[in-house]
Amino acid sequence: MSGQVEERGFLSLGGNLGDPAKSMASALHMLDSSGGTRVVEVSSLHRTPPWGKVDQPDFLNVTAEVATTLAPLELLKLCLELERRLKRVRIERWGPRLIDIDVLLLGNSNVSDVGLEIPHPRMLDRAFVMVPLAEIAPNLMLAGKSAAEWAARLDSEGIERLDTGRNWWRNLGE
Repeated sequence: MSGQVEERGFLSLGGNLGDPAKSMASALHMLDSSGGTRVVEVSSLHRTPPWGKVDQPDFLNVTAEVATTLAPLELLKLCLELERRLKRVRIERWGPRLIDIDVLLLGNSNVSDVGLEIPHPRMLDRAFVMVPLAEIAPNLMLAGKSAAEWAARLDSEGIERLDTGRNWWRNLGE
């Protein structure tokens, strides 16, 4: 990536089928070795209650900071390709899944395109996104408040930070 400008970005990863920790670790390793993106920081694993469709198993969720030379739609394409390689099947909105990767932010990009909105339009309302984001970037400013302030305003009942530390993914999914 030498010579190209890197943008700071944030991704939300989650899943509740199979071994979601291993799936997320695999996705992070693939991102890190993609050539255009490298993983800078990853939150601890968080066990979270299902959201939207509640009659399903709990999820594991993390947030990752990345540095990338990819444009927003290229980063989305890479994330969708990783989901496909990890056997993600889209059956129902907010339903159970092996892996889900959402682009939350990418530099100062404001994108409204088919399949991609940056900043992610619902992230400030979702504790399963904001709690892990506040862990790795508490002072990140979003709509006039820090990530930590947004996380503190949300109902985080049922969210449990697992005692995995932030390097949990390095030994999984290789």
